[in-house]
Amino acid sequence: MPNRYLSSLLMNYKGRKILIDCGEGTQVAMKIMKTGFKALDIICITHAHGDHLFGLPGLLSTLGNSGRIEPITIIGPSGIEEIINGLMVAVSGLPYEINIIENPKNYLSLDLLANSKQLRQVNEKDFSTENIMIEALELDHSLPCLGYNFYVFRRPKFSPEKATSNQVPKKIWQKLQTGEAVNYQNKMYEPYMVLGEKRKGIKLSYITDTRPLDTIAEFIKDSDLFICEGTYGDNNDLHKAIKNKHMTFSEAAELADKGKVAELLLTHFSPAINEPEEYKVNAESIFKNTIIGYDGFFKSLTFEEE
Repeated sequence: MPNRYLSSLLMNYKGRKILIDCGEGTQVAMKIMKTGFKALDIICITHAHGDHLFGLPGLLSTLGNSGRIEPITIIGPSGIEEIINGLMVAVSGLPYEINIIENPKNYLSLDLLANSKQLRQVNEKDFSTENIMIEALELDHSLPCLGYNFYVFRRPKFSPEKATSNQVPKKIWQKLQTGEAVNYQNKMYEPYMVLGEKRKGIKLSYITDTRPLDTIAEFIKDSDLFICEGTYGDNNDLHKAIKNKHMTFSEAAELADKGKVAELLLTHFSPAINEPEEYKVNAESIFKNTIIGYDGFFKSLTFEEE
């Protein structure tokens, strides 16, 4: 559609920015939203169709022109490295490194307390420190495609009672609160010695360009926000969704219902849909808490409790 940009989503938490997909025109949308370019940490690509990828060379060039020298990590499905290397012929000589991770099987962790933008691969979710973790799932499209979960974890609350019972010197309480182990007077103190119970974080799920799968319902379970493609609004277009390996509004809503998510945000509409709101009822009849996405859509997710 002439008045609609291609696929891209920016996630921002405490100055850490993750871009999911980079369709043509992503830079223009970022300028309109005044997100900035230089501080981008990670780019997650779902698959190599042009409407999700062709904005990448220009964006990477802009990052270089903005003075960036820190490496950037790009995550994507199998084969994405070869495709990106081909695109990069147009923007060679960047002043920073590009690290590419294909089809990750482990969780990827971005430490919010560290200055580094590098990701660590870990085998399980880490609730002990303040971080963002990324999880990928293989989807069912016409070429390799990934869905993503993004977890924002919080440190447990500081517990002065626990610190006192563990005889932790007050002088080092603050460092331990940040998740840093401290060697003080020849004795090692760990963060758990001053921290209380775990606190619920935030989970965001992003699924696009796929047929519905049972694995998706489990993958998105209990998400605070489930962002999902709704390529076809009309239930009568189910045959098109099956043929082209996409979903209808109703199918996306069924996944949201099975996954017991808090909210469904529909996006990635067919160019044939002029007014997606007209088909919203097809999703709402299955999953009431449904939102129709639009260019420039902005949403804040908040933690349940302090």
